[in-house]
Amino acid sequence: MRPDQILIVEDDPNIRTILKLQLEGAKYEVLAAEDGRIALEILATSSPDLILLDVMMPNMDGFTTCHHIRSDRRHAHVPIIFLTAKSESQSRIIGLEEGANDYIAKPYDREELLLRVQNLIAWGRAQRHSNPLTGLPGNPSIEAELNGRLGNGAEFAFLYVDLDNFKAFNDYYSYMAGDGVIMLIAKILQEVVAERGGPGDFVGHVGGDDFVVISVPERAGTIADEVVARFDTQILNHYRPEDRERGTVVVANRQGDSEEFPLVSVTIALVESGRHDIQHMAKLNDLVAELKHVGKQHKGSVVVRDRRRPEPQLRTGSDG
Repeated sequence: MRPDQILIVEDDPNIRTILKLQLEGAKYEVLAAEDGRIALEILATSSPDLILLDVMMPNMDGFTTCHHIRSDRRHAHVPIIFLTAKSESQSRIIGLEEGANDYIAKPYDREELLLRVQNLIAWGRAQRHSNPLTGLPGNPSIEAELNGRLGNGAEFAFLYVDLDNFKAFNDYYSYMAGDGVIMLIAKILQEVVAERGGPGDFVGHVGGDDFVVISVPERAGTIADEVVARFDTQILNHYRPEDRERGTVVVANRQGDSEEFPLVSVTIALVESGRHDIQHMAKLNDLVAELKHVGKQHKGSVVVRDRRRPEPQLRTGSDG
């Protein structure tokens, strides 16, 4: 992996050189441009992890440069720190309005600069890995979280959360209404984990109507049951009164025939690592798929727990 890359856009050669040396000393890879036009040329072939952007520059100032960067989908979410003079308070406001994430005044404190750079790069990385609709961590973050749990050997509980009859809801009410249901389950998961979970509990969005929660066995059942209870109550607000009273929606199937579908419900597959010899994610995925299959046979919302006896753990080495 390459080190995190920073683009400096600064017309003063002395400041540009000092910034470059300080950032390289902190193990960053540095690109440099003397004005906005050159910066945009660099961005045509590079994807830095952060941009340090001076406000007052010839040819193209920092505000215009920031506007162009934010208009390019490839770099729309790259963190930008504006470099301003202490007297340029209005410039800071304009910079933030143009899409900058932060600003730092010149002359700046080296430690403060490096800390802001570090924090914003971490923030930017999290944004790249998050789901654009819910803002929850996406698959790269979920995988990293699971690998960390599998690596440290501590027992954990994995909850796979999947909505039932969601496609029928989308087809009947519209995709915009469907996004509202996705946001509903995301909100409920975050609220329940905040209230009933504990330090280190994790909520992620796999994509579409699939989510995960990673907790510990002692809390997982309570979290799952509370999510189901809240969802079954709150989902009713997303239906018209007549559909809510009937308990179904009527949607044309692929053959063009009318078909009745139940209201959206939630299936939660709950796997406890202590019951199985889980060495890798493939094993976990197989267990989840098996429990989901069982849950889909159930009408309405359900939490499917693996009730089998714990598997014997594999032992390595000799008994001595």
